[in-house]
Amino acid sequence: MDAHSYQEWVRTEKTCVFIPVGAHEQHGPHLPMGTDALLSTIISESVAADMHAKVAPAFAYGYKSQQRSGGGDHLPGTVSLDAEALIKLTRTVVGELLDQGVQNVVLVNGHYENYQFLYEGVDLALADLGLQKSGDRAVLLLSYWDYVSEETLSKVYPDGFPGWEVEHGGVLETSLMLHLRPDLVQMERAQNHPAAEFPRFDRLPVAADRTPASGCLSSPAGADAKKGELLFGQVVEELSADMSSEIEL
Repeated sequence: MDAHSYQEWVRTEKTCVFIPVGAHEQHGPHLPMGTDALLSTIISESVAADMHAKVAPAFAYGYKSQQRSGGGDHLPGTVSLDAEALIKLTRTVVGELLDQGVQNVVLVNGHYENYQFLYEGVDLALADLGLQKSGDRAVLLLSYWDYVSEETLSKVYPDGFPGWEVEHGGVLETSLMLHLRPDLVQMERAQNHPAAEFPRFDRLPVAADRTPASGCLSSPAGADAKKGELLFGQVVEELSADMSSEIEL
């Protein structure tokens, strides 16, 4: 989109911009390092199309991968931002969009560790602009997996869901990628192993041998495009309904 068309669009009465948020993080030998940003971008594009909203370029880097949810920042291929950098990035981009006249900004998070730092960046951006009371302008923040229903989980994981904390490079992400970007998935390289088991505390520096050698925290065995289609369809449908009821365009 060129700047002049953007300027005309942003002057209309109601506008909304989606910002996909991901990370540059290893996802085992079978998925690309940009998986989180790819998934949040495609989901954002699908929901935004239903609402006639716009989608900004994704945040391709995210907060540090943590051992108990992403394998750990020590693994090759993971390139992370610290908290200050992610907060400043969010504060600046959200603030610029609102200051230019965008009425609503929706951040669609695809990386587990990002959430609280995105929240802080949004909160600071609103404070900078004096938008601290509820009104017509707002920022919405969500993680796409919060829209996966228990019914869908039972179909995707017929033998039992291992838990969100170890769903990294596992069946859910792999199935979504097989449905949405099968050209980037190398299932012949996928490794099947039990879900990782960690103590109930974080240890720093990490004990590297506690992360499975694959980098995945649960096995992608059983992933397929049909499951990805089910996941994607259900998330987009319910997310679209929520956004349409919350944001009037």
